[in-house]
Amino acid sequence: MRAALYARISTYDQQTLSMQLNTMQEYALNRGWSVVMEIEETSSGVKKREKKEFILQAAKRREIDVIVVWKLDRWGRSLVSLINELQDLKVLGVGFVSITEALDFTTPSGKAMAGMLAVFAEFERDILRERVKAGIAHARAKGKNHGRPKTAALKADRVKQMYKDGLNKSQIAKELGISRTSVRRALNEAAVK
Repeated sequence: MRAALYARISTYDQQTLSMQLNTMQEYALNRGWSVVMEIEETSSGVKKREKKEFILQAAKRREIDVIVVWKLDRWGRSLVSLINELQDLKVLGVGFVSITEALDFTTPSGKAMAGMLAVFAEFERDILRERVKAGIAHARAKGKNHGRPKTAALKADRVKQMYKDGLNKSQIAKELGISRTSVRRALNEAAVK
């Protein structure tokens, strides 16, 4: 099997990069896999990981058969994104191994574990959705508005007047500090009334 090794460090734990790579190289050697790419990335959890995207693109091009990481948190930002990516890899026929957690999705038991993780990810999404709905309902019960403030809607009368005065939509938007879409919406709502 052709393996891609992905090692990531944040700016805070620089010393673990070589340790991650050595562990993954040894694992691939013991499994008889050929390492076709080793990717090292330094980024925090919130930044876009371009080198990780490079591996995913290689998987889509069928250039690799398995992705090996030292630990799950080196690969995924959240359980939901991790599960989505693992599902995408499964569809592509690309395996995934996390050494520290002893998760090997190239084996039958690992595939079963991936299914269980997917259930937990769905559970997490459902719980979050319920919390958001409850929070919105609670805020509305207290008379609080939900969503973005209606700043453009408060300027609807000025929009209409400026349009009557001959200004175009771009000029109105610039003058009032709102988007052209908000100007169009205000004018459309005025036409409907």
